[in-house]
Amino acid sequence: MLPAASPAGVRLADVLASQVLSASGARNALGLPRARRSVIVVVDGLGVANLNARAGHARTLVAGPRKGIVSGFPTTTAAALTSLYTGTTPGQHGIVGYDALVPGVGVRNQLRDWGGAMDPETWQRSAPLLADVQSTVVNEPRYADSGFTRATLRGADYVAARTIDDRIDAAIDAVHARDGIVSCYVPDLDRIGHEQGWQSDAWIDALERLDGAVARLADRIPAGAGILVTADHGMVDVPEHKHLIVPPALLEGVAHVAGEPRCLQLHRDPSHSGWEATVDAWRAAFGDVAWIATRDELVASGWLGEVDDAVLPRIGDLVVAMRGSGALYVRDDDPARGMVGQHGSFTSEELRVPLVRLGAYAGS
Repeated sequence: MLPAASPAGVRLADVLASQVLSASGARNALGLPRARRSVIVVVDGLGVANLNARAGHARTLVAGPRKGIVSGFPTTTAAALTSLYTGTTPGQHGIVGYDALVPGVGVRNQLRDWGGAMDPETWQRSAPLLADVQSTVVNEPRYADSGFTRATLRGADYVAARTIDDRIDAAIDAVHARDGIVSCYVPDLDRIGHEQGWQSDAWIDALERLDGAVARLADRIPAGAGILVTADHGMVDVPEHKHLIVPPALLEGVAHVAGEPRCLQLHRDPSHSGWEATVDAWRAAFGDVAWIATRDELVASGWLGEVDDAVLPRIGDLVVAMRGSGALYVRDDDPARGMVGQHGSFTSEELRVPLVRLGAYAGS
């Protein structure tokens, strides 16, 4: 049985949507006051548990409530950022995993493999929130013309900056320049976490740089401007002894493997007649270390929100989401085994992300 998806409480999909509404003073899910100018700092890979465990290195970021909000499922960048930037859930916007099945084409990475059937204006099915407001996106140069940027951030002005400090400085300049919303993306912690783990010294160093930069942002924004700091997902470190290799027999009848090691999505071969036996075999093999659900069970759980019929084929027929700190690989030589920090599943370490309110938003 999957963890319960509570309909109550703020989710990541509510955050930017509330910020947009606050620009005109409209009521919003976060209860934000009116702020014609505001900044949202989006940190990739910073969960509440990660932040609280290193609170002494992030005094600005831990100054407010520490419980955080729920990101959504799956806890992966492509799905979570799309929810943030559209205000909708994966069942509506259609980005349902790190790798996902493009029907009639095959499995494609949802951050990188844009083009063809993955047209940025149609594959991502919801309207970007920043398309209809005066907005600036501050991000690394490499993402300026990416398909994912066009799918989720089209309509916003793009400012390229390489380092955490450079991006925060660019956000300060942008919020001083005009009314509107500035989105500043920080991928550094996620990248370091994948390579070295979130418990590494390098990750702590990046957290300290981020915290100092956010403190500078809070000190230098115009009067009346608001700041939000949030994240797409948290992270768990996966030790090598928790790497599990899927026996080849369990892949009989599986046409496509999507998702990622902490949240596999298996698509059945329609010519295979023994799918129920395959599902039972997966439950028997990994039911003690993973939440295992059929597509129908996942949809019924509510974790994807209301699921449009056009999105259903993109979701795996069987979803295997890891408990604890393990990961599942279909090949012993899978390059993903080189990653230390990982995410994608339902654990609180992955699901709960910070929501820090500063400037005009402090205390709201």
